[in-house]
Amino acid sequence: MTEENFLRKLSKSQNDKWIGGVCGGLGKYTPLPSWIWRIIFCLISLCWGLGVIIYILLWIFMPKESTKGGD
Repeated sequence: MTEENFLRKLSKSQNDKWIGGVCGGLGKYTPLPSWIWRIIFCLISLCWGLGVIIYILLWIFMPKESTKGGD
């Protein structure tokens, strides 16, 4: 998959979410599953505090996953 296609398809998950769906969306469109993304964000948050900032920015700027029903 090319980077352009990856970035165009990247969106927050509506089904696999705990807080905002960011990790679920990353897990859907990358080779890493969502639980690994959650661990990565937790580790970055605990070590440097940047994980929370990155997660919030992705939560704001990632589009919502489109539904097939046209909602």
